[in-house]
Amino acid sequence: MPKRAPLSELATLFLGLGVKAFGGPAAHIAMMRNEVVERRKWLTDNEFLDLLAATSLIPGPNSTEMAIHLGYKRGGLPGLLLAGTCFILPACLIVSAIAWGYVRYGDTPQVAWLMYGVSPVIIAVVLEAIWKLGRTAITGIFPALLGITVVALSLTGWNELALLGAAGLLSLMVGLVRPTTAAVLAATIVAFTTSLAAASAAAASEVPVTLTRLTLFFLKVGSILFGSGYVLIAFLRADLTDQWGWLTDQQLIDAVTVGQVTPGPVFTTATFIGYLLAGWSGAVLATLAIFTPGFVFVALTQPIIPRLRASRLASGLLDGIVVASLSLMIAVTWHLGRSAIVDLPTALLAAAAVVAIFVWRPNSTWLILGGALSGWLLRGGA
Repeated sequence: MPKRAPLSELATLFLGLGVKAFGGPAAHIAMMRNEVVERRKWLTDNEFLDLLAATSLIPGPNSTEMAIHLGYKRGGLPGLLLAGTCFILPACLIVSAIAWGYVRYGDTPQVAWLMYGVSPVIIAVVLEAIWKLGRTAITGIFPALLGITVVALSLTGWNELALLGAAGLLSLMVGLVRPTTAAVLAATIVAFTTSLAAASAAAASEVPVTLTRLTLFFLKVGSILFGSGYVLIAFLRADLTDQWGWLTDQQLIDAVTVGQVTPGPVFTTATFIGYLLAGWSGAVLATLAIFTPGFVFVALTQPIIPRLRASRLASGLLDGIVVASLSLMIAVTWHLGRSAIVDLPTALLAAAAVVAIFVWRPNSTWLILGGALSGWLLRGGA
């Protein structure tokens, strides 16, 4: 049994990380490792990797769940609640303040230049995430074919939950049979996935915003979303933009931009959207709904981490869901790119950001600030 850390130390550590954790989940996890393995010697690298593997086997935001895992490991259930809350809280407060300003000033011409410059840069940042995740997720012909199929079906409007479920089941089936049979299964992906997606697809219709519907939506997302926080974009667009008409594409891009430019988990995009749609009550309920499943899943899975890591079934399902999640990211990036890249200057901004990312690898915060400056230079005086 590892030695327990004082709750005050856990609170101080994760509040500090919540304030300075820019750069996305990979950067957050690297910071956590430096603190708990290198500096404090709370865990060995093998123990840290065990917890990291466990986060990939459950839905939810990886870096937030890693904070929750570490809190549970060092402080039991009180540590679980404290570490997760302290990591999330700074971002929620910052995003709430930005959401208030956005609602009050966001539609005025005086700040339109900001999103004009930042939105193309966000597309480049998401493309980088897709590239990095793709190199890990696409490991052969079957994952590549599965990913292409999911992208195609998503672009034609199929339900994202059906696509995730079908991809997970197909990957599991392929993992349990011989390679020759796997090839036959791969050839049936299109028909199988199409039938499942068609069974659950619903006609788009505008529905009124209610706190109950808003809370249940984000509770659903927090309970089923695998992969990076960027996959959240696909779920948001499918229901809030396409299905219910609650957000425009530009509002969705703005929400993702806020989640990216602030420290802490990208899932605080839910805080921004909750405030945008239903004020302070919406912000609080959306935040609680999207993060609560992560606390529950960590509490349930940490005691059985060794068995989860060795489970062939869990691994097979996860492989398919990861590929489908990546594919949904690609499809939604195409849609959002059409809203963000509207003329030659925004196309050049996106291209410049892509080059900067792959040549110099700057922190994404600097890229977003550069996009804001470019927007001001191009449109600020208009």
